[in-house]
Order: sequence, then C-alpha cells, then structure tokens
Amino acid sequence: MTDGFRDVPHDEAHGGPLGVRLNWLRAAVLGANDGIVSTAGLVVGVAGATGSRGTLLTAGLAGLLAGSMSMAAGEYVSVSTQRDSEEAALEVEQRELSEQPEEELEELTGLLADYGLSSAVAREAAVQLTERDALGAHARVELGIDPDALTNPWHAAGASFLAFTVGALLPLLAIVLPPSSLRVPVTVLSVLVALSLTGWSSARLGGTAAGRAVLRNVVGGALAMAVTYGAGSLLGAVGV
Repeated sequence: MTDGFRDVPHDEAHGGPLGVRLNWLRAAVLGANDGIVSTAGLVVGVAGATGSRGTLLTAGLAGLLAGSMSMAAGEYVSVSTQRDSEEAALEVEQRELSEQPEEELEELTGLLADYGLSSAVAREAAVQLTERDALGAHARVELGIDPDALTNPWHAAGASFLAFTVGALLPLLAIVLPPSSLRVPVTVLSVLVALSLTGWSSARLGGTAAGRAVLRNVVGGALAMAVTYGAGSLLGAVGV
C-alpha cells in the first residue's frame, strides 16, 4: 500500500544515536581497512626480500604497532581539536545568552523561521526551547552541535587503535602461519577477500553501490602488495 507513512524508508541514517553509531561503524571499517592494506604491503614486501619467519613476524608486529599508534594519536589530536572548538563556541554562546537574552531569542526565532515555520510558530517554538534549555537549543539550531554528545578523544583514539590492530592481524597471521611456499599466495588471497568485505561494509553503511567500493578496495590493495613485493624482491636480489 502507498498511503500514510508506509512508503517512507526506515533505513536512513539520521542524526542522534543512530547517526552517531553509524559514524563510529564507518570509522571502524576504514580503520580496519587501513590496517589490512598497510600491513599487507609491508609484510609482502619483506617476504619478497626474505623467507625468514622471524623477520616477517618482527616487521609485521612493528608495522602493526606503529600504524595503530599513529592512527590513535592522529585521531586523538583531530577529535581533541574539534572538541576544543565546539567547547569554545558553546562558551561564547552561553555568554551571549547571559548578556543579551532578547537578541538571542530573536536570533533563534529567525533561524527556526528559516526552516519554513511561520513567524508566530517560530516565536512560540523559540520561547519554549529557550525556557527548556536555551544553550542546547542554540547549540543545535545555530551551531549544529549537540552539547550532550561531544566526541570523546580518548574513545576515538581507542577505537582507531583497535580497528587498525584487528585489520593488521589478518595479513600478519597469513604471512607467518603457512609454509614458506604458500605465504605470499595465502596472504594475497586473504587480504583481497578481507578488502572485499570492508569495501562492501563501507558501501552498505554509506548507502552507496557496493560494486564500485569493492573494486576500489581490491585494486588498491592488490596494487600496494604488487609494488612492495616487487621492491622487496629487487632489494633481496641485490643483497640489500
């Protein structure tokens, strides 16, 4: 049937808790994808130069730790900067609400009217929102900030660290566990399958076509491994 709300799709990623969770899931998928590609390129490159399991394990672990720490540190700095900016904007807004409440009420009324509300309805809504939570109303409508859901930089750093580590473990285990003659083929196959899954997952979370995302992931990962394996083989051949 096509009447009422039955035609409205319910899988859209709106704001609020659902939107926040989807953003975290996308970040986790991308972090795992980075861990897979970077570690796979590293260990396959080393495998091109040497067949020593100890050397491969050492290189893989070093790459895993360096990459995960780099991801965590970068995410912490990025989110901290964003949070500092949001907190500064909230402080300014709180001061303006204290010093010029009437002007801020008029501003909120105008912003609500811009959404298509009539002047009278916008005024009434602004008054009610101000009485209930003036700072929260201005933060959400004027600044696009939810003061109750500021991102925690430590959570973001931990999530990035974990996602990268999980992704990096796949090529690391794939290169050290099989027999010497199967290490590279097993690693390449495992990585391409994993990249197909992360490409599909990111497309699903973003609501886009999966085929193109999977193809980009697979081609990019294959190219990275081919280049590093070729470089490793060349360096191994000349005894570097």
